[in-house]
Amino acid sequence: MFIRSSGICCRTKNPLSFLVRSLIPFFLALFFLSKLFTLPTPTSWSVATERPVIWRSRRTVEWRPCNWWNEKPLVELPNKTNGYIRVDCFGGLNQMRRDFCDGIGIARLLNATLVLPRFEVAAYWNESSGFSDVFDVDNFIKQTQGFVHVVRELPEDIAITHKDPIMVDCRKRKEKFDYIEEVLPYLLKYKYISITPAMSQRRDRYPLYAKVALCQACYNALQLNEVLESKALELLNSIPKPFLSLHLRFEPDMVAYSQCEYKGLSSSSVKAIEAARGVRKAWTGEFGNAWRKRGKCPLTPSETAFILEALKIPRDTAIYLAAGDGLLELDGLTSVYSNVHTKSSILSSEDFGRMHGNTKAALDYYVSINSDAYIATYFGNMDKMVGTMRAKKDLYKTLVLNRRIFAECVWKGLAGMELADALWVMHNNDFVIGKGNALPDCFCEIKL
Repeated sequence: MFIRSSGICCRTKNPLSFLVRSLIPFFLALFFLSKLFTLPTPTSWSVATERPVIWRSRRTVEWRPCNWWNEKPLVELPNKTNGYIRVDCFGGLNQMRRDFCDGIGIARLLNATLVLPRFEVAAYWNESSGFSDVFDVDNFIKQTQGFVHVVRELPEDIAITHKDPIMVDCRKRKEKFDYIEEVLPYLLKYKYISITPAMSQRRDRYPLYAKVALCQACYNALQLNEVLESKALELLNSIPKPFLSLHLRFEPDMVAYSQCEYKGLSSSSVKAIEAARGVRKAWTGEFGNAWRKRGKCPLTPSETAFILEALKIPRDTAIYLAAGDGLLELDGLTSVYSNVHTKSSILSSEDFGRMHGNTKAALDYYVSINSDAYIATYFGNMDKMVGTMRAKKDLYKTLVLNRRIFAECVWKGLAGMELADALWVMHNNDFVIGKGNALPDCFCEIKL
């Protein structure tokens, strides 16, 4: 409506529209300020219903054998050694393998001759197989020639005067442990010692030739013996291709050791866990929540299935279950991913019944380093070895599921597609940078 007054044309103002126009700049300022000062949290991530499968992401980092590992010529081995070292290994196969690899580097560091290791019999692991029951001794000695002195047994003149080695227990040390200062004097004095490698050893004191000996022996010389490799190849060839090897850890002893509390488990699972707990009671209340948020609790099969779906792993994917006996709540996985294969489902009952803990673990290891993809729910000794060997073989579809991120997201209330989207983003970041793919001792990071 127009009104003429004193010859001037003017427009009457609508009070409501004027108020709206006045408030628009104020609300825009609030919006941009909130974006500027709000920290990103999982709840602010967008929900993407159409993510690609995790393996399609372009990696920015790969791990490959360091150049110094393959450089020639080698530092010549001294003709005379300071004595003989036997490495005593305990635990499961991959823990013993880790300790043995360390022992090889120690033997070269101290200019000692390595006596083939002793794999301790442990009722806990239902174990009765030794080094030669798993590994090819002849190949090991051949591949380590020029890197470290190795003998099957003590020379007769030494064996007569040194029936048993002097044991030097290096494990129970909290401070940094130096083998040159602590062990070499025993070797020079007694000439035949046994060691259990310390996790706290000072690798910065290793000269390059000792590191090379460790790398060569651990990643080139340790090969399954002919009988076991033949059985492992038979197992590998029987699995539908392509396939994912899944290292799932949810056995009673694993859950008991974690001291985590789980709700909604079957009565049989609860009974099995309680029987394995002993004095290790589950943490509860605020401390239990904090423990879980630190990523200390093993993923259940159901949680694992949810994360695999979040990573867009198709439900019809062939999965080889690289796991020990006695997995709990397995239907939480198989109800979602039904194309699951195990050692017991592929091998004959006769073959499977003859195997012990070490030989079963060796089969899982062999299949996992040759699988199209590998996912671990726990970053243990096997996963470190498998990830490293896969990197050596240029197989980079390797991922360790992030228990801490999963626990944090659930604690913040994420669920359904919002939780799935958050898990995809975080695991994609881990995959792109090659997190958990290799150990740094022998492998170097290569930017792509």
